[in-house]
Amino acid sequence: MSETREGGIVEENISEILKVRRDKLARLREEGRDPFKLTRYTPTHKSKEIITDFDTMEGLQVVIAGRIMTKRVMGRASFAHILDSDGQIQIFVQVNELGKEAYEDFKEIDLGDIVGVSGTVFKTKKGEISVKANEITLLAKSLQPLPEKWHGLRDTDLRYRQRHLDLIVNPDVRKTFIIRSKIIRGIRNYLDQRGFLEVDTPILHNTAGGAAARPFITHHNTLDMDMYMRIALELHLKRLIVGGFDKVYEMGRIFRNEGMSVKHNPEFTMIELYQAYADYNDIMDLTEDMIATVTKEVLGTTKIEYQGQTVDLTPPWNRMTMVEAVMKYTGVDFNSFSQDEEAARALRELGIDTENPVTWGEALNIAFEERVEEQLVQPTFITDYPIEISPLAKKVDEDPRLTYRFEIFITGREFGNAYTELNDPIDQRERFLEQAKQRAAGNEEAHMMDEDFVNALEVGMPPTGGLGIGIDRLIMLLTDSASIRDVILFPTMKPRNS
Repeated sequence: MSETREGGIVEENISEILKVRRDKLARLREEGRDPFKLTRYTPTHKSKEIITDFDTMEGLQVVIAGRIMTKRVMGRASFAHILDSDGQIQIFVQVNELGKEAYEDFKEIDLGDIVGVSGTVFKTKKGEISVKANEITLLAKSLQPLPEKWHGLRDTDLRYRQRHLDLIVNPDVRKTFIIRSKIIRGIRNYLDQRGFLEVDTPILHNTAGGAAARPFITHHNTLDMDMYMRIALELHLKRLIVGGFDKVYEMGRIFRNEGMSVKHNPEFTMIELYQAYADYNDIMDLTEDMIATVTKEVLGTTKIEYQGQTVDLTPPWNRMTMVEAVMKYTGVDFNSFSQDEEAARALRELGIDTENPVTWGEALNIAFEERVEEQLVQPTFITDYPIEISPLAKKVDEDPRLTYRFEIFITGREFGNAYTELNDPIDQRERFLEQAKQRAAGNEEAHMMDEDFVNALEVGMPPTGGLGIGIDRLIMLLTDSASIRDVILFPTMKPRNS
């Protein structure tokens, strides 16, 4: 049985290692030194602070705590590295400094054990900033061996299932989630400074609305009624605009009972914001400024790399209508068509087959999704979406086939959705009724009729601009992460025994 210096294990000896570690714990308990009975330990410093401020801290007495990641025992002196929340630092352990009994106890400590160390800050002959230990306290016994540092936790499925180990052995993963926290805090600060009010709205809804998506259904026992996990934040937030708030936002979990991929997780984080007396042009200005500002604050630049592509988030971003984008990338001018069949024929000529008859607007959207979307690498606002797929957006005055709606595209992916909000309750009711027909015909993603929301609009909602951004996708972009699971601490996973 052996454990490597770097933290790995010989796989055929795992069961023996598990037994040895449990035996060590049993002996500690027999001796009245059960580490799990300790309730408190107070470090004075973190590893990064000591390393960064070494010039002023050299020779000072410090107390640190963390997990043993490496260990080299060399007779009467040993070295180890401790991992805390900020990084790693080396400790130097001598029998003369610690005492013979305590030194023997240190030699029994395993990789992965959590210890507290009291000692002085110094630099070794090789120039590594370290802590010379004069006291070591075992704070928690690791009964499982850590994955091998260099060849271990690379199986992505295992990494997502055992994120605790992933965070311990993969420093880049820890960095990603630190950046995630900074991005979220930066977005909140940006909006707070501009007069937006952060609010909380229900997660359980009587009606699933605000997006074209399949909901998760649950049951409320006391009320004896089915309820839906929210698929969007929109309809409740717009009620608050009706109620008199001018600027509101919410950042929270959304649940959609749909497929899973590198871009989709059934539980994800979204931000939605609404601003009274504004339109989608105002929201475009806010969006590009917010993302660029937060990116510069967190990363120090607005020019980033994503999966080998250079992306410049510096405003102003490109702006094109959907018709203009399709014309630019396919040569097909949908404004030249007046009949649905002409638009459908154009799809076929582009090599796009559809199973069912399509309207002009549906054909335009299909052409965009199939031939244009993936080509939009630099940040681009695509505006003026067909009314058929935009039941909550206001119609374009000059062309009622379209709506004042935009989506954000970067690296060929959609990152956000926004409208000049529909505030005409009569129009909104008609659109909900049309969506209800589609739902009755088998479209499970069509909107449900929401009478309470329509009633709120009848009270009167001012002209309003709204925006929704998928936070996880934005964090993927800003951390150069290939999969949404890389930026969600605990992504949805199928049980291993299923």
